Amino acid sequence: MKVHRGWPDFQLMPTSRAKSSSKRPLWIIVLIALVCISLILVYLHPPQGYSSCYLLSSKVCDHLDYWLPPVPARVLTDEELIAKIVAHDILSIPNAPTKNPKVAFMFLTPGSLPFEQLWVKFFLGHEDRFSIYVHASREKPAHLSPFFIGRDVRSEKVSWGKISMVDAEKRLLANALQDTDNQHFVLLSDSCVPLHNFDYVYRYLMETNISFVDCFHDPGPHGTGRFSEHMLPEIEKKDWRKGSQWFSVKRQHALVLLSDSLYYTKFKLFCKPAMENNKNCYADEHYLPTLLNMVEPTGIANWSVTHVDWSEGKWHPKSYRADDVTFELFHNITSIDETVHVTSDAKQMVMRNSCLWNGTKRPCYLFARKFYPEALDNLMNIFSNFTVI
Repeated sequence: MKVHRGWPDFQLMPTSRAKSSSKRPLWIIVLIALVCISLILVYLHPPQGYSSCYLLSSKVCDHLDYWLPPVPARVLTDEELIAKIVAHDILSIPNAPTKNPKVAFMFLTPGSLPFEQLWVKFFLGHEDRFSIYVHASREKPAHLSPFFIGRDVRSEKVSWGKISMVDAEKRLLANALQDTDNQHFVLLSDSCVPLHNFDYVYRYLMETNISFVDCFHDPGPHGTGRFSEHMLPEIEKKDWRKGSQWFSVKRQHALVLLSDSLYYTKFKLFCKPAMENNKNCYADEHYLPTLLNMVEPTGIANWSVTHVDWSEGKWHPKSYRADDVTFELFHNITSIDETVHVTSDAKQMVMRNSCLWNGTKRPCYLFARKFYPEALDNLMNIFSNFTVI
């Protein structure tokens, strides 16, 4: 006869009621002990975003505080402490008063601007309310308009997906911040076009106190999957964010971005294409969203005012040729009043959020990309007849 060993044998054997009941206190003691251990662990290591007593009543928590030592906060490095103080001071100091607040339009381009004529039409008549800066990374641009002549900044080579993209953004900001009248800073590419007239864009940017930076949490391989443990302790995985590089920021955030060296160095060293196990990390998609999410998450709108169509699911966004540029296209883009983010994990979670401007739902986009140079004539015609006041 086959003999079975272990607990199942004892459960099958006939036993008296008295013997069975005598084991119950042992199980109860074990259960209570496990619960107590779990509560202590939760107290010592609470989930991110919760206090140590998030599962307990205040009275129970008071007793735990008496018997258990407080959870020590992580000691900041000298560099972290300096970075936090500098950022706090920048954000707490109001802008210097100016009689002539301007928007700085910063163009990041490989060479000449194919839509310079369109931008001249956009700027015409508003010369005292904007500044222009052009970073040409490959060849010296040939400008046609006085608006752009003499507005080139010292440029360096820029490689897609590398830290040099962030370096170029900082270089543009450094030049634009020298003009104390510049209060808002817009990063644009050579393929960007305006969707509205200047007055509409100026009011949209200047009459609110936030920066328009695309920022969302993507738990998938193209989001937190790009996070490196080498970022610790200064940057934690919970703080990692993703977003479009085409930002529009207020002056305080521009100063924070320019003053940062601590977090920038982490990205420079540990966010590169094909760095770890063929894992790609693109600094221009993560640096600014992560930095501002850590410094002042309530000060950003979590969307970019520059429309980019990623619906084709490719490495690069949809591009518009001349035949694509119609009144219907402009109407569709300027009617969008919510942002859509899709996670890169297996769930492909779709996150929709309304574009709230000063608490009111508004259309999201002021600019759009990515347009081929051949579309200029159609764009000139549509812009003259379509733009919304």
